[in-house]
Amino acid sequence: MKAGDKILIVMAAGGGSRMGSSVPKQFLSLGDKPVLRRTIEVFLAAEPGIRVVTVLPKEHIDTWKEYCLSSDFNCPQLLVPGGFTRFHSVRNALERVPDGAIVAIHDGVRPLLSPELVKEMFSKMSTRRHRALIPVIPSTDTLKLLDRREGPDGSVTLSDSGEELDRNRVYRAQTPQMFLSEDIKEAYAQAFDTSFTDDASVAARKGIPLSFQEGERYNIKLTTPEDLALARMIISTTRR
Repeated sequence: MKAGDKILIVMAAGGGSRMGSSVPKQFLSLGDKPVLRRTIEVFLAAEPGIRVVTVLPKEHIDTWKEYCLSSDFNCPQLLVPGGFTRFHSVRNALERVPDGAIVAIHDGVRPLLSPELVKEMFSKMSTRRHRALIPVIPSTDTLKLLDRREGPDGSVTLSDSGEELDRNRVYRAQTPQMFLSEDIKEAYAQAFDTSFTDDASVAARKGIPLSFQEGERYNIKLTTPEDLALARMIISTTRR
């Protein structure tokens, strides 16, 4: 990898316990391909010269290598083992990234984004007018701030906090989140904090200004069996 590259860090180091499968969710079939392959292929379609860093559970690196060889998925990838948390996994990947590059950090289980979104975001970042670009979509639900209390018997009670949220100001962040490589590497040199919920929150803590753009409704993260069922339905109807 060299300065000037466009780099994808695809985060696929999770175990996916909420999916309820013995197979990590990034390897589950979506249509005729694993979720992870579909995700990477979107970026290859958008930016054929993109450099790919794939972050995987250490125990599944050989599994992914074998799949790529056996299925002729000829995408050169730098395979990096995940860390204790997502934060540490991203940090591991960034150690292999040069300065002067544009880095897209994307969840490996968000396979339904469009190549057009990827192209548009890289185009905006290439102007160097943005130091960080985050896709967001507006919340369509009425939002409630509730207090959660757990009783001695384990029962949970939710009560009104008395606070109100303006739904028109609330947006949901998606990935890919794009950064200048030297910025995001410096941000990830910070100590880990449990308040870091995504890459944008790490960058913001370091004082990197964030820019935002409209994301995509179907750019969902596959977390539960219901998410996977929805993704399979979308794939079958759109023939992606």
